[in-house]
Amino acid sequence: MAGCNTPAIYQDDAYNPPVYWGRHVVKPGETLYSIAWRYGRDYRELGNANGIAPPYHIKAGQVLRLDLRGTATSSRQTASKPATTRPAPTVSAPTPRSEPAPRVQKAPDRKTALPNQSQTVASISWRWPHVGTVLAGFSTSGKVNKGIDIAGNAGDPVRASAAGNVVYAGNGLLGYGNLIIVNHNEHYLSAYAHNRKILVKEGEEVQAGQTIAELGSSGADRNKLHFEIRKNGNPVDPIPYLPPR
Repeated sequence: MAGCNTPAIYQDDAYNPPVYWGRHVVKPGETLYSIAWRYGRDYRELGNANGIAPPYHIKAGQVLRLDLRGTATSSRQTASKPATTRPAPTVSAPTPRSEPAPRVQKAPDRKTALPNQSQTVASISWRWPHVGTVLAGFSTSGKVNKGIDIAGNAGDPVRASAAGNVVYAGNGLLGYGNLIIVNHNEHYLSAYAHNRKILVKEGEEVQAGQTIAELGSSGADRNKLHFEIRKNGNPVDPIPYLPPR
């Protein structure tokens, strides 16, 4: 990778925008999803910008241009014609966009224990990935946090928040430790960081509530789960998507 630094989970400055400069050389174990996550880009848009069609296969040594823009086409469509070599204009740090409140289609059943409760938002049935004290909430100012941090003990089960496909399982993203990224549909991804042990593989289909990892402290200063939801590549506050506590 040339010319870019890895965005961290937490920052003490303004909300960092997506990266649209430099290039990235694919390393063994990386996927287009993990690279897009790293640079705050939508995986469909980044693939389209580099002429990569679904199912978005890439290989070690391949060079991805970050200074090109693409279109976030549907994952059911093939990528459009290869991107031109004209670089995109320089992007300055924008004011964070406020996401509209997600529409709750089905409230959780209060007679069910919280770990098994679900709430349907954006046509996805979401559950808490771990039931513990929320140590730090989502924040786009001050100390930026792109998700929420949930306390727990080493070895506690980390569960898939919603059904989907594992698109990354590894430790190649600085600051996340052992990380799992799950693709839920064309618009939503979720991530589970700092795991002690990963229990699923890339390409595996998982169900909501399925144990996918053991909670740990990899890449962190204590045992905790860092959980993120991204909509079209942008971090969103997970709390409105999860059943109320």
